[in-house]
Amino acid sequence: MFIGRKEELETLAGLWRRPVASLVTCRGRRRIGKSSLVAEFARVSGARFIAIEGKAPEPGMTNRDQLESFREQLAEQTGTEVPTLASWFEAFVQLDKRINGRKTVVLLDEISWMGKFDRGFPGDLKIVWDRAFKKHDRLVLFLCGSVSTWITENILKNTGFVGRRALDMVVRELPLADCTKFWGRSGGRVAVREILDVLSVTGGVPKYLEEIDPALSADENLRRACFLPGGVLAEDFDEIFSDVFGDEAVEKRRLLAALVGGAKTASELASETGLLNNGHLTGSLEELKTAGFISSERGLNPATGRSAQAIQYRLSDNYARFFLRYIEPNRETIEKGRFSIATMEQLDGWDAILGLQMENLVLNHLTEFLPKLGLGRSLVLSAAPFCKKSDAKGPGCQIDLLIQTKKSAMVVEIKRRREIGREIIREVEEKVARLPVRRGLSVRTALIYDGHLAPAVEGDGYFDAVVPLESVLKS
Repeated sequence: MFIGRKEELETLAGLWRRPVASLVTCRGRRRIGKSSLVAEFARVSGARFIAIEGKAPEPGMTNRDQLESFREQLAEQTGTEVPTLASWFEAFVQLDKRINGRKTVVLLDEISWMGKFDRGFPGDLKIVWDRAFKKHDRLVLFLCGSVSTWITENILKNTGFVGRRALDMVVRELPLADCTKFWGRSGGRVAVREILDVLSVTGGVPKYLEEIDPALSADENLRRACFLPGGVLAEDFDEIFSDVFGDEAVEKRRLLAALVGGAKTASELASETGLLNNGHLTGSLEELKTAGFISSERGLNPATGRSAQAIQYRLSDNYARFFLRYIEPNRETIEKGRFSIATMEQLDGWDAILGLQMENLVLNHLTEFLPKLGLGRSLVLSAAPFCKKSDAKGPGCQIDLLIQTKKSAMVVEIKRRREIGREIIREVEEKVARLPVRRGLSVRTALIYDGHLAPAVEGDGYFDAVVPLESVLKS
């Protein structure tokens, strides 16, 4: 079952109108569905599909092992005999010979593994592209991988590929409305809170959503995936993190752990982890960002209209946050099959962590909320959490989301609570009163929520926009 990706498929379909072959780089977090997207594109295009995947690195592996794996996969998928390959140049030439003018989609998957042991890999690919691949008018060649930094350094920033790439596609989480389709026909009968609880742990990652059993409650789905020995979410973090970062996984894991409690600047992360605040730290943060685990926001200072001085780094991956907060500390108990809970609410701080997870979900899918907030046609200059510390000028304030346009600042409160009463108005009023804004800037307010909203809140008219999660999840 393939769900969503309508915009991506429409973009890719336009490549067939080009008079020459198309070279596409495809990046994104592991489990996000990059390979599935390419396979679906080939299927709906009626094209022959050749998918060759790099072999996961193991101790003692060499370039010869990768070439042999390439040869075996090419032979199996084309039904032809492929001679022993001595170089990547030969490998790509053999691939080209089997295209034969047919409408073809080729996927070179986990390309960083494929080219790991040969620094000449990108150069060989560039030469064969110029001499052979690009001459096919019905070929789309995808270079795909989870180690986005390898693609960036070896393809996107490689001067040899300048002008050759038709598209760089970054595959992100599924839109929230598409996520609900994994509940199938049961989706219309399942409470929004149940769907939201699952998405707060998984995010919009298709591979994790495929594990959902619609007949089971959110509690039971999460219990089986996260807290039973062999559960897919109990084990997946270590695998994907090691695959992406290899020998550098330990250091980058420390950075993620430091972000579990909230966004931090590079200097704050250095202080908490003991790492030096230098170019190496900045590079590690950028690699985590490229891999889809964190995001960075500088935001605008509403008092001046200028960019904030320090970049804030946020652990944006919902699953990574949940794993580090709940699963990893209980790993030994889980592996022994002794972790027992009747409901997820028995976990310490469950409501608090889900509140943070829901904020992440909204921030990661902000474009889906902008029309509901009345900002669908506005030029958004900045959208990020805002924090002002107390100082001599006045008390501080912390705002879940501050969206700024040229003429206004919208204070957005994101709330997950069973009962939401008029106290929410008082909370936001206090934040607005403490928010420093420059002269001429209008301040508007909005509430994005899940729970039962007291009629008096909407009736009061204080909020300029009130957006229930249900309106986006089931739109």
